[in-house]
Amino acid sequence: MPSPFPGMDPYLEDPIHFPGLHDSLITYILEALQPKLPDPYYAAIGDRVWVEVSQRFVEPDANVLRSEGESQTGRQSGTAVAFASNTRTQPLVIYVPHDEIREPFIEIYARQENELLVTTVEVLSLANKTPGEQGRQLYQRKQAEVLAGKVHLVEIDLLRAGVHTTAIPLARLQAEARSYDYHVSIHRFDDLEHFTVFPLQLMEKLPEIAIPLLPGDAPVIIDLQAVFDRAYDAGPYRRRVRYAKATPTPPLRPEQAERIKEVLREKGLLDIS
Repeated sequence: MPSPFPGMDPYLEDPIHFPGLHDSLITYILEALQPKLPDPYYAAIGDRVWVEVSQRFVEPDANVLRSEGESQTGRQSGTAVAFASNTRTQPLVIYVPHDEIREPFIEIYARQENELLVTTVEVLSLANKTPGEQGRQLYQRKQAEVLAGKVHLVEIDLLRAGVHTTAIPLARLQAEARSYDYHVSIHRFDDLEHFTVFPLQLMEKLPEIAIPLLPGDAPVIIDLQAVFDRAYDAGPYRRRVRYAKATPTPPLRPEQAERIKEVLREKGLLDIS
């Protein structure tokens, strides 16, 4: 069953849902792209890898950290117990679990004498758009390398939260585009001074985008809405997202919230009791 919304589902921007959606979008873009690529092109998934503190880490209760030498009598009576000791405090070994993070993206190659990287396709993640995150630093480093070489760059930003990250300068985008919630940016290495940008509003259908190949070869057209619908249908979202009770993250503008309610009511997903 498809998403209740005509374009991006704002409920899936939540950090609980978006990482899974991100990976599914990469998978199904590759699925849509591969059979359309002419010889000698092929697409493959690459990834960025980093390590960060696990989100599963839970701080211990403060009571657990009381000194073993603290007097039970002193705690119960409320009186302070002071004493001198000649022993030295021993160091604590504190376990802080870390997770390995893998962030996939798509690379299109031309098979020649040597494999030639032609195009990189990115779906921006929450980490990419969060200042100070290692995922953002790695993304920006890769972005700079692509822009400095003879490689096309396709960036898909389906997150309203976070700072501007795509290669199109923010000032130019804001000056040229109408108001937007999401956008797709396409930069060709053989046309350095131009970006093809799709500025998208919340209730707008996702576009068909032209994935560039080498100069002289026709681009491959990918229906981004069809890809999103495929990812939604294959995921747990219809059963997992509580449309009647949850609110999108980040919050919607008042007029957007009203429109969202109308759509959910029309689809029978809004509890109006």
